Formats: sequence, structure tokens, C-alpha cells
Amino acid sequence: MITTMFARTIHRSCSGIKFYHSSISLSHSSLCNSYSPTHLHRRQMSTETESIVDRLKSSGLWRTKGLIGGKWIDAYDGKTIEVNNPASGDVIASVACMGERETKDAISSAYDAFSHWSKLTANDRSNRLRNWYNLLHEHKEALAQLITLEQGKPLKEAIGEVRGCCILKVGYGASFIEFFAEEAKRIYGDVIPATLSDRRLFVIKQPVGVVAAITPWNFPLAMIARKVGPALACGCTVVIKPSELTPLTALAAAELALQSGIPPGVLNVVMGDAPKIGNTLVASPQVRKITFTGSTAVGKKLMAGAAETVKKVSLELGGNAPCIVFDDADLEVAIKGSLATKFRNSGQTCVCANRILVQEGIYEKFTKAFSNAVQDLKVGNGLSEGVAQGPLINEAAVQKVDSFVQDAVSKGAKVLLGGKRHSLGMTFYEPTVIGDVKNEMLIASQEVFGPVAPVLKFKTEEEAIQIANDTNAGLAAYIFTNSIKRSWRVSEALEYGIVGVNEGLVSTEVAPFGGFKQSGLGREGSKYGMDDYLEIKYICMGNMG
Repeated sequence: MITTMFARTIHRSCSGIKFYHSSISLSHSSLCNSYSPTHLHRRQMSTETESIVDRLKSSGLWRTKGLIGGKWIDAYDGKTIEVNNPASGDVIASVACMGERETKDAISSAYDAFSHWSKLTANDRSNRLRNWYNLLHEHKEALAQLITLEQGKPLKEAIGEVRGCCILKVGYGASFIEFFAEEAKRIYGDVIPATLSDRRLFVIKQPVGVVAAITPWNFPLAMIARKVGPALACGCTVVIKPSELTPLTALAAAELALQSGIPPGVLNVVMGDAPKIGNTLVASPQVRKITFTGSTAVGKKLMAGAAETVKKVSLELGGNAPCIVFDDADLEVAIKGSLATKFRNSGQTCVCANRILVQEGIYEKFTKAFSNAVQDLKVGNGLSEGVAQGPLINEAAVQKVDSFVQDAVSKGAKVLLGGKRHSLGMTFYEPTVIGDVKNEMLIASQEVFGPVAPVLKFKTEEEAIQIANDTNAGLAAYIFTNSIKRSWRVSEALEYGIVGVNEGLVSTEVAPFGGFKQSGLGREGSKYGMDDYLEIKYICMGNMG
């Protein structure tokens, strides 16, 4: 049985609870009614928050019930779970806290809908996905406000998650729906030259069936779009299990999916008691694929559970991304790229630079300039103008980050900037830079998942590669150099699924996202993101002479 929370609840990293959260264990009964995800004193909404919630309600996107078979449904036992704004502690909603029975009904609904949805033409499915994309784009401001309310990231970043942002230079959220709407029409088969004259050999691709999509809190819209987009494009139906910390965005996206013409039962949403929901999804023979973003620990449990019914599994797990700055790097480019890849979403992404490796010839100059840049980051409520860093997701996240900082200091590292809770209180943490870090310190060997930049010094290219690869993770890595030869050489030597060269923001819907080693299985995004949702069937026709 899987007793760990399937949410990026904090231990993570991209790895586990995802994040990496490496996942937090909860009893089956502790989530509902009395459970507050941020573990803070309950607070009623402030006037400002209430005003935003009222606007969201008037937009028609405010949903607090689960979606099963096209109907919005409360938990069968009436239990609820509170959703908090991490920036203020305000309780912004109470949503249905579902469990085994609701999940079984959602699976049945998806299973029944599969026969119809899978038989629609690719063009029909494409058009409905395109309609969904258009509605997501039309409501991007409301969705961004919702993301910031329940997750805490700055509003500008939230808008980038909904639609893709020119400032972030990435296409996320709605862009995945648009991309896979196009890919729906490009699922090609093959004709194979036969070995006998009276035979004809064909290969066709068919949807795998019902998909369970377990998504994290750090990108509450984009991670759903990146999984559900290709699933629906291939003809699969889906049961989504969003994080209990950020369910409102998932429910709003589902509402827009219904409005776009996606039939009842094709997309279902259940949230609440994560262990019960997760166990039910894994055990069901009607679910043919699990796609999960979260901690490595939970991913391993899912793999083991899925083996009982031999399900397809795709996993995006923890990371420990190295960011390597060589002596010949353009300092301005390196600082800008390192800043972006480290502090985006307050460091709460699986591809954030977890270790910044700087060659000794430029180490002092880099750390000084980088610390100055970090010092300029404005911390505050993500809804406020000019804020670059919001709160961490919950109190457990703050405690984890702070414990890593204290471990590093106790082992000889030096705090160059920050290093403690922010004066704003709540779950805010100061943007932090730590020097003289060694690879064996927790802050370099495990995923921080917070706004702390550990800086390590190295001498040679070979040493940098050895340090970078000295980890079980292998999701993303970054290098900064002006040498084309070194760019190729180091990129090929790094044991990572994604490498950014002179660029800190690399995620896009048109490129494959996934890692090596214990960072996961499969790829999301791009044309390669379709493969895990398809079965390959070989057809041999005889007596054709």
C-alpha cells in the first residue's frame, strides 16, 4: 500500500515531494476537515483576498467540488479540506476531500467515456483541445490570480504559467494544450515491407486507455496541461489527482475543458485523501497508465504498485541541477541565467539550479556580482507590484530549507547573503547565497527546493563534470561558457536529460522534458510526449496474393 502523500508536499525537490517534496506521510484520516496544508493558524480572508475571490467567483472559474462524469460532486461523506494562501495564511476555500469511493467512480466514468472519445476523429479531438486552449487564453488573468492565491508565486510568473510569457521565455500551461491539439493529427503508423508475397504488414498506434495523472503544487496548471494535453490528443481519458495544496487551479481548468466541448467523463478530477486516492488509482485494472510528477520516493512506490497490473508509468521526479560557470563565461549572461534558473518560483521547481559550480578564476568576481543581483530581488505577496519572490508553499518547506542552511554553516560554509526567515514572517524566506559549499553538504547533495543558492568552487573542467554527475538525480543541468567546443564536450558528458547552454530558462512545450537516472522515466512535452500514451499494434494480413 502507498501511504505517502502524492503531492509535492514538501520534501522535495523535484524529486520527491516533488518535491520533491519528498513526500509527507499522513494518516488516511488526517487530511480532511481539520487539515490545513500550511500548518498555520487558521485565518479568515482579508478584505483584499476576499475581493479577488469574489471576482474569481463571478468569472465562473471558482469550483470547490470534484468532477466525475461531467458533474460537480461533493465528497460522499461531506468532508472538506482547507486551501490556504501561503502569503497571508488566509483560508481561501474549502474543497471536497475525496477518497476511495469517489476515485473508483471517477475511474469508471473515464473507462466508460473512453470508447466514445477514442473513436472520434483526430481532427475532432484536435478542435476540442483548440477550444480549450482558447478559453485558457481568454481567462489567463483570472487563472493567474488563482495560481498566485493558492500557490504564492508572483503574478507575472503565474501569467507565464497560464499562457507562456515573453519575459520568462517559456511556453507553459495553455501552450501545451495548443501544441498537443496539433499533434493529435500526427499520430502516424507504418507499412512494413512483407517477407512473403501474399502478406501485408501494418503498424498502427492506439490510445492506451484510462490515464491517472498525479500532479504537484508548484505548477498547478502547467503540469496538468503537460499530462492531460497529450493524453486527450491520443484518445485517452483521464482522472486527475491535483495536489491538496493547490486544487483550485485544476478545478478551474476542468471547468474550461467542459465549456470547450470535451465530453463528460473524458476528464475527471478527484482531490483530498492522497493515500486513498493514490492506492485506488494504482490498484485499478481499468487504469492503464500512471503519469506522476513528484518525489523520487513516491515515484518508486508507484512503480512497485503499478507492477501488480503492469501499467505504463511515466515519472518526472527529483532533481539536483548543477549550474557550471567556467572562467571564459560572459559574466553578465552567467549571472542573469543563474539568477533565473535558481530563484524562479522561489526556487521551487525541479529544474532550479541546486548547485552553482564556479571555476576558481572567476569565483570571487561571480559571487560578489551574483550576491548583488540576488539582493535586489523584491520579496512579498505575489499579487503586489514588482515582487520577484513569493512565499514558500508551507511551513514544512521553510523548516526544510532552513535546516539545510544550518547544516551547511555547521560544516564550514559561509552565508554571503540572507540565510534566515524573512521579516515578512509567514512562509517567506530571504533570498540566500552561500559560499564555500562542499558537495557532501545536504544543501548540495539533496534538492533544496527553496531560494538558496549554494556556490561551489572548482579548478578543472574534468572536476566540474565529476562533481555535477556525483548524484542519483539527472534531470537538468546548465553550463555557461563562450567556448563552442566546451559547450559540446561538457553537454555530452553531463548525465542529465536537459542541458541549458548559456541559458537558465529552458522549458518549452516543443522540447522533451525528462531526466536520467533516478529523475524519472519517459518524456513530457514535444512530439516525444505522445509516445507514453500510445500502444503499438502490429497487424499481419495473410492470403493477400
